[in-house]
Amino acid sequence: MAKQPLSPFTKQQLLPQEETLEIFKRKGELFIGIPKETAFQEKRVCLTPDAVSALINNGHRVLIESEAGKGANFSDNDYSEAGAEITKDTAKVFACPMVLKVEPPSLDQIKMFNPQAILISALQIKTQSKKYFEALAAKRITALAFEFIRDADGTYPAVRSLSEIAGTASVLIASELLSNSKSGNGLMFGNISGVPPLEVVILGAGTVGEFAARGSIGLGANVKVFDNSITKLRRIQTSLGRLLFTSTLQPKNLFKALKRCDVVIGAVRGVNRAPIVVSEDMVKHMKKRAIIIDVSIDMGGCFETSEVTTHKQPTYLKHDVTHYCVPNIPAKYPRTASVSISNIFTPYLLKIAEDGGIENSLRFDKGLKNGLYFYHGILTSKSVAEWFDLDFSDINLLIF
Repeated sequence: MAKQPLSPFTKQQLLPQEETLEIFKRKGELFIGIPKETAFQEKRVCLTPDAVSALINNGHRVLIESEAGKGANFSDNDYSEAGAEITKDTAKVFACPMVLKVEPPSLDQIKMFNPQAILISALQIKTQSKKYFEALAAKRITALAFEFIRDADGTYPAVRSLSEIAGTASVLIASELLSNSKSGNGLMFGNISGVPPLEVVILGAGTVGEFAARGSIGLGANVKVFDNSITKLRRIQTSLGRLLFTSTLQPKNLFKALKRCDVVIGAVRGVNRAPIVVSEDMVKHMKKRAIIIDVSIDMGGCFETSEVTTHKQPTYLKHDVTHYCVPNIPAKYPRTASVSISNIFTPYLLKIAEDGGIENSLRFDKGLKNGLYFYHGILTSKSVAEWFDLDFSDINLLIF
């Protein structure tokens, strides 16, 4: 009789095993606090009255600080009619289980949070300090940065949406400055019969560059786009549905284009800082009263002559060239930006509630998980940990 081969499994392993089934939590009720933004030049609000109404109709509560929407022309009455609770007590708003903000909270504001609260806001990592993350850890807060939340197709909806505004706004701002007798040449941003069209140079073929090009072409300008990524240059032509002048950032071609242009829009991004692609010497050779719009000023600027300005005093002259270097350009259009941000927030909030809470949403939504940088006081972002020399834990080891 032939000897039976030994089984690679033990007797215990061959016995039927119990299977643990996933138990879904019931739909949760959210209690959301929306404080008034206090950061410099910040007039946006996270949720519009329409978005608040949608949340209230789904059984959730929204507590909003009085005049939180004033900068975006949403009154307390608008929110009250939508079903929100209005309060003048700032501490009461920050004590809500979930807090929504545009700008990240200050250290003093973090002190008003209740332990184990959920924060959804921008992170703006380059403006933060180690103390900010230590304060979040002390309160055991779960925090998500909306600029890092990804869509199903891998894009960043908040970043793209605000970049669309910045790109379109840069053309509107340039048009306004050109027609101004103090800052411009009295030129009209348009294509008028018998009048040579404006020459516009765009540095960077990302979302900002795409929408700046779209707006400029729509007004009849001649557009030249520069970027070192051939893929981005090819993509921008596909998106715009037309062929236009494109080039890599070669100094000779760039210098020639800058000498002839009326407007140059800088939208180049870098890892830690925007690279300087236009030297001071290049600026000196530009037309008198040409316009520079440095959208990259949020990351240090891509012009050697760029200096940070404000919405109240947005421009200055250098080498007889008008510079517009205001950070956070979307804040110039607070109502449009607020509606855009609200459109991104609302579906995620409804989904979090539908899933039964933030934990379940994080388990099943990789895009939302990508925005998480703190989980119950534990740092989960590798990039933040490396930037500030902090310890972190992989979120996949914390959420099963």
